[in-house]
Amino acid sequence: MATNKRDLLLATAERLFYTEGYHATGIDRILSESGVAKMTLYKHFKSKDELILAVLEARQLPMLERLREARQALPPRKALLSVFDGLNNMIHSPTAFCGCLFINAAAEYQDREHPIHQRAAGYKAQFQRHLCELLEALDAPQPEQLARQLQFLIEGALSMAHIQGPGDQALLAKASAEQLLQAAGV
Repeated sequence: MATNKRDLLLATAERLFYTEGYHATGIDRILSESGVAKMTLYKHFKSKDELILAVLEARQLPMLERLREARQALPPRKALLSVFDGLNNMIHSPTAFCGCLFINAAAEYQDREHPIHQRAAGYKAQFQRHLCELLEALDAPQPEQLARQLQFLIEGALSMAHIQGPGDQALLAKASAEQLLQAAGV
């Protein structure tokens, strides 16, 4: 629950960007649904792009924190496979599944030099680093390559769940991940 007007703006914007898209969601719609005055919005965010960047950061930080917590609480292999369980939960969450907020941002802001695209790519790079660190803890051969392969499974499951609707995409990806890990000897 939002505790102040900035948080309320972020929560409203995130919901609308996620369900309706970044370009399709106007500032007036965010203001209307949040009940926040335009002057307050511009006190916190100089532009819609700045608001989008803040939404992505607000989503990124707790996601990375959950990954760190799992890495500390679980053995590396189990922490690695738990990512797929989390993905399955996300796909089947009670709110409508509309894909990945970061993939959607990169798709709508295709210029790789655009700050929004870069923020999305930065999150995906941090996520891949998390996978790589878990693989390094397992003494996996070629951990960077294996981390990319695992991320391809995750991103593919996200995309297919968005295209096909929620199903067993994450569980199938997890089964493939287990095969990759077994083939790598970890």
